[in-house]
Amino acid sequence: MLIKRGKRRRPRRWRRALAWFAGVVVILCGSAVIAGEMYVRSVPMPAVSAQPQASTLYFRDGRTVLARVGTTDHSDVPLSAVPAAVRWAVLAAEDRDFYDHGGVSIRGVLRAVVANVRGNREGASTITQQYARNAYLSQDVTVERKVKEIALAIRLERKFSKDQILERYLNSIYFGRGAYGIAAAAYAYFGTTANTLTAGQSAVLAAVIKDPYNFDPANDPEAARSRWDWIVKAEQEQGWLEAAPAYPKVSPAHAKDPGPNGPIIDRVEAELAARGITPRVLHTRGLAVTTTLDAPAQHAAVTQVRKHLAGQPKGLLAALVAIDPETGGVRAYYGNSQGRGYFDNASAPHPAASTFKPVVLAAALRNGISYESRWDGSSPRLFPGRLGVPLRNQQNLQCPYCTLEESMVDSLNTPFYAVTETIGADTVRRMAHALGVPKRYANAPTLVDAAGDPAPGKTRPDIAIGRYPVAPADLATVYATFASGGVRHDRHFVDKVSTLDGKRVLSAAPRAARAIDRHVAADVSAVLHSVIRAHDLSPGRPAAGKTGTQQWADTHDNQDAWMAGYTPELATAVWIGKARPGPIRDAEGEPIQGDTVPAKLWKAFTHDALGGTPPRELPEPAHVGDPGIGDARPPQAEEPAQLADVQKKKELESSAAVAGKRRP
Repeated sequence: MLIKRGKRRRPRRWRRALAWFAGVVVILCGSAVIAGEMYVRSVPMPAVSAQPQASTLYFRDGRTVLARVGTTDHSDVPLSAVPAAVRWAVLAAEDRDFYDHGGVSIRGVLRAVVANVRGNREGASTITQQYARNAYLSQDVTVERKVKEIALAIRLERKFSKDQILERYLNSIYFGRGAYGIAAAAYAYFGTTANTLTAGQSAVLAAVIKDPYNFDPANDPEAARSRWDWIVKAEQEQGWLEAAPAYPKVSPAHAKDPGPNGPIIDRVEAELAARGITPRVLHTRGLAVTTTLDAPAQHAAVTQVRKHLAGQPKGLLAALVAIDPETGGVRAYYGNSQGRGYFDNASAPHPAASTFKPVVLAAALRNGISYESRWDGSSPRLFPGRLGVPLRNQQNLQCPYCTLEESMVDSLNTPFYAVTETIGADTVRRMAHALGVPKRYANAPTLVDAAGDPAPGKTRPDIAIGRYPVAPADLATVYATFASGGVRHDRHFVDKVSTLDGKRVLSAAPRAARAIDRHVAADVSAVLHSVIRAHDLSPGRPAAGKTGTQQWADTHDNQDAWMAGYTPELATAVWIGKARPGPIRDAEGEPIQGDTVPAKLWKAFTHDALGGTPPRELPEPAHVGDPGIGDARPPQAEEPAQLADVQKKKELESSAAVAGKRRP
């Protein structure tokens, strides 16, 4: 029996094409692997890692040295002297796959991609890559540098064991506070040696590797604790830690270069970090940083603060910030007398008191209310926003038919409160933000009631009398915006940065935005110039300014005293107070007010800081707005003739102190 054979099927064309394509892919992948291997072998392995070199900070002239910032605290320790708790904490923070990869972690890259997609910033560099970059390469963010970093990481993995790499890494990484390596870090943060570090302490040190300034508990306790919690959780997830340890006590960041220039270095370091130049690079790469600080102005600030605090009671603190209105560059900065790592009073918010009234005036002018409009400056007065508590003027001054200019000169509370209720407290808040007050302090919204206040999260008309805290540095920015004709410039400390060989790696590019019309700014200047003249505060050239005093609780004492003012060349805010709010008194036992120590300090500083520079005139008033707007009732002919003459008369009897009362 014959069996019929079917026709042979020819392979389909698509199968042949697929086989051909697969072959090409294999060849290309093989070629890529060979090329990659050749490149890895071609990258030279430096015999000696780059030695750290201190950077130099200069005043704005580019020649006068402000400070030298460098890593000098460094001593190596063998890995055997480093507790396992340190290793696990560092690996949890920086490279959980360290003992499983060959220098580059694919899982780490994928994890970083997912984190970045979710809005969280996470690096993909392994510990080996970080060591290669820090020890042998620059910090340039370029494809070429990244490729070299990967190649060196692979070569390091082939040359050294994992423990050898980790030991070199722990001895070379920068932990902040001038501490270079784990031994120096253990002493800088805990006053101990590396071999005694606990799990809790290890997590603190692992946290600062990513950002030595902002994750230092002395600089940002909340951010440091959050990073610490994240690392401890990661260790537990990896099975490296059972129970979470207690958060350890961290030593204060005692400075090695104590002095008033210390807070400036902190500000410069933070600003550079935000621009991509990490603290490690600043401390180890020998950079030349030209700041915006003016040597004569800084000398005047330090000298005058010391002079005006000399002989005063212990515990009295001062802050001074001076800004160039035309650029936003900080010309002088005094945050404390101790140095780096100590509390920076210039960046700490305090109730602004009457120095905030010019913000109300600017908002009124922009809403068509003239500074020549008349308002009822009687005292006391009841307002809806006061929730039944009467508002009084300082010393209970009376001015029932007062212009806003007169109200500013005598620092009357009731007219500006009435203006704020007329235009809206939110309008004043938005004006303050436009002029330079940030919208948040430490993740909390500014210029609104806090928890426990009458209206949490909302702005009440008490903003008119400076109820809400503002940092001296931000108040200086507000007044600099007035001085610049209404243009707000970003406050900054750094002008430019260059490498050892003179290559420019960063230049200042501050943003500028018009906050108010120049005519509004001119009218604000005209009113504040009247304040300077009336109180004999002229620094020897045309100037504008305002004092402010915050009452201490329900007493006749004060807790904060201010003076903020400007010339066309320089805007300065001065604050006097205590570390913890409390009564501030002078050497004679008298309560300190804005028109005493702060005003005298501002006047002397401005005179000295601008010595030798020709004075410039303030702009002429533009008379913006309608002078007919106001809540004052004109005196009637049948009323006592002396009514108009007793405006601003001081009542002899003491007035009962009320919550929210403000003085000049």
